[in-house]
Amino acid sequence: MSRVLVVTADVLREQMAGPAMRAWHMASRLARENEVRLLTTSPYCELVGEGFEARAASPEALAEAVRWSEVMVLQGYVTHHNPWLLENDRVTVFDVYDPLHLETLALTQGNPGPVRDAHVRVSIETLNHQLERADFLICATERQRDLFIGQLCALGRANPLTYDEDPTLRRLIDVVPFGLPDQGPVHRRPALRGVVPGIGPDDDVIVWAGGVYDWFDPLTLVRAVARLAERRPTVRLFFMGMRHPNPDVPEMRMAGKTRALAEELGVSGKSVFFNEGWVAYDDRENFLTEADVGVTAHFDSAETRYSFRTRCLDYLWAALPVVTTEGDAFAALVEGEGLGFAVPPEDPVALEEALARLLEDKERAEGCRAKAVQVRELYRWSVALEPLAEFCRRPRRAPDLLAGGFGVGVPEPAAAAGPPRPRTVVELARHHYKEGGLGQVANRVAQKAYRIATGRDKGSTSNS
Repeated sequence: MSRVLVVTADVLREQMAGPAMRAWHMASRLARENEVRLLTTSPYCELVGEGFEARAASPEALAEAVRWSEVMVLQGYVTHHNPWLLENDRVTVFDVYDPLHLETLALTQGNPGPVRDAHVRVSIETLNHQLERADFLICATERQRDLFIGQLCALGRANPLTYDEDPTLRRLIDVVPFGLPDQGPVHRRPALRGVVPGIGPDDDVIVWAGGVYDWFDPLTLVRAVARLAERRPTVRLFFMGMRHPNPDVPEMRMAGKTRALAEELGVSGKSVFFNEGWVAYDDRENFLTEADVGVTAHFDSAETRYSFRTRCLDYLWAALPVVTTEGDAFAALVEGEGLGFAVPPEDPVALEEALARLLEDKERAEGCRAKAVQVRELYRWSVALEPLAEFCRRPRRAPDLLAGGFGVGVPEPAAAAGPPRPRTVVELARHHYKEGGLGQVANRVAQKAYRIATGRDKGSTSNS
């Protein structure tokens, strides 16, 4: 049993976004085998953990919790706002399921150049510092893992010490996808049909489960639904969350554009409906179980390719047929497993046709539902979190960090007068062989390569 501290910057309240949901389920799963504390660095914690402590933490409370912990699981910009977290000797896991740098590139489009540059620089530095410090990393997909292995290579973390411990590098970074509750959804109360004005008991209900962020493309979806409504007047599209549950997060530009387009096309309140708040996490099952189809749409971008659309997993949980845009890991899952349709980006005609097929072809829709019931078993939180649970059973420092950081050498004293003469390769090899044998020779060569690869070797006359 370990003392595990999970830290998120997201709000812990009934209305939760993806990072908080993920941190909450991590704490819940790890508490089965460990003593766990879940802290948010935001001021908002309105939930009570079952089997673990959950609370908002001041800087002093966070420092106390770190001293208490043996293992830390950190996510997002927590280390940017608390850089001292990178400097302690606790076993540290970073959850990098959200590629911050790619998300920031998408989020800051249209911002003034210097402002955008500053935001992007912070996201890159935050991720690099986390990858440099991590004893273990978790991401959401194999595609993301490939992305981060490349970044780890560039930072020198794929080195002889980490490679020899595990040539697959799974002990350095593994996949922990977003997950689903172990129990299926239960319809406990009417939420949409006969409740939202304009949505009747027999209408065709399409839901957009997550937020409306700037990297999504709800505009193409609204156009597709407007077209579909002309031939199928009973179609209803419901956006489940327009306002982020964290009051400190400003509304996305895309949310305003989506409302404006629905008004312009004359479908707002007729075929397209908006929840101006955010559906509570424990209440979302009532909305999902009343829907006929789940939908999401995005642009063709690097952010899309390496993203994991967390709330879309709820469609699997509710066994909903899915229509999505091509390009991300979820779309590959939808197409590969026969869960629905993936259509080209920014193509309202293709999106309209895919929605129509699932609403009109009941046999096809039922087939998608049956496949979803099978596939969702792979994404239960109890299954998805197993790599993290296994690491916490036997936590350990990464071998290169335990050795003091790969590439760290102790400089030898300089000569009394004048700069030292650079040693030849042969002289260096002879010196290190005398000091520590072949192992030290190999290690010093690898360290030199690391410094060159990371730009830390400036061609100095150091004898290391």
